Amino acid sequence: MRVLVTEDDEDTRFAVETSLRGAGFAVDVATDLPEADEALFVNTYDCVIFDRILPSGDALHYVKQRRQDGCGVPVLFLTGIDNSVEGLPYGDDYLVKPFAMPELIARVRSLCRLADVAPPPVLRHRDLELDLGRRTAVRAGRALNLTVKEFAVLARLVAAGGQPVRRDDLIAAAWDAEVRPASNVLDVVIAALRQKLGTPPLVQTVRGVGYRCG
Repeated sequence: MRVLVTEDDEDTRFAVETSLRGAGFAVDVATDLPEADEALFVNTYDCVIFDRILPSGDALHYVKQRRQDGCGVPVLFLTGIDNSVEGLPYGDDYLVKPFAMPELIARVRSLCRLADVAPPPVLRHRDLELDLGRRTAVRAGRALNLTVKEFAVLARLVAAGGQPVRRDDLIAAAWDAEVRPASNVLDVVIAALRQKLGTPPLVQTVRGVGYRCG
């Protein structure tokens, strides 16, 4: 699950980011609305956290406009006062500062479930089957012991239906913005996947682009 945290206070931003990462979320951060807008344009998130008042203005107005434009990503507002009655028509939840991190994590998990409606429960490619709900992978009747990153990369490849997938798209599917497309971490995961998938080979290199399921 991938979360965008938009908070201008450095201490609060670091605390929220660290806590969410520790709970297993992929986390991107922004310090103001223009940064958040750019991140939302290029990435897909399961939940977005907004500090209510940011240097460029009230995040409530920004979210209201995004909702009118058809953006349905779940939103959690962080606010210094309890003004949830005003904001809940446009956000999905509120937390009043100061708040406990376990409560924040629980609310983010709940909101992420709202976004978890798109992919089919099972993906198939030839003799490979991925169960997205159980996060299990089976090839030719043999269960594969995949790490979280390996499963995420393989699911992205299978979902593409044999079409090439760019390296940066694969990285975005399994890592957050802390891992850049130039990192060789993807190559390590691809090598591990090829070994675990066995023969005949399924993951093919597309020169100058990325990889595909062949």
